[in-house]
Amino acid sequence: MALTKFNYNSFDLTTAASKGLAFNSSANGFETSSPGAMTLIKSITASDDDNISFINGSSSVVLDNTYPVYLFKFINIHPYHNNVFFSFNASDDTSSHAFNLTKTTTAFSAKHNEADGTTGLAYDTGSDLTQSTDYATLCNDSLGNENDESSSGELYLFNPSSTTFVKHFFARLNIYHDADFTFDNYNAGYFNTTAAITAIDFKMNFGAIGAGTIKLYGIKDS
Repeated sequence: MALTKFNYNSFDLTTAASKGLAFNSSANGFETSSPGAMTLIKSITASDDDNISFINGSSSVVLDNTYPVYLFKFINIHPYHNNVFFSFNASDDTSSHAFNLTKTTTAFSAKHNEADGTTGLAYDTGSDLTQSTDYATLCNDSLGNENDESSSGELYLFNPSSTTFVKHFFARLNIYHDADFTFDNYNAGYFNTTAAITAIDFKMNFGAIGAGTIKLYGIKDS
């Protein structure tokens, strides 16, 4: 099998700012390309906020058909009160943004305590919803508010601008439970609407989000 060698100088390796290189079918084989598929849209840091909202077209937020998949990352979400649950809801109302979309969800979690005396893996019937407009839990188990306690994880939302299909989502968060457990929480479901989702809201079931950061990303090549 013959090995073909190319002259390095025959390739045009000049790139534009914030661009990468990709192969194409031209004579020199290269072209500039856009950077990675995941784009940071908005980052919000909580400071005793009752809720954190991402509303399309407001405060530089994009939540439309620009991206087929949106990703929220939660970094050290810390509640103001002890023994509370982190949750979210969505809106398809471009005027009032009432966060009350009908949804059906499923939930399960794994647990392990600091004393190494209790472990478990179970479906959580207390955290799932059936055709409900209530906020869906992201932490199936209660968060603690001591200085070193928080939760981190992520939530994927698929094709929120579709006017044909329901809107699927799934989330995975690890939490520091108020009774000194680590809980690996899984939640998934769909918003049962064919209207475009235009906003997402996050809050505790009681009290404020004391601290932590939520980052919204768009994933374009998916």
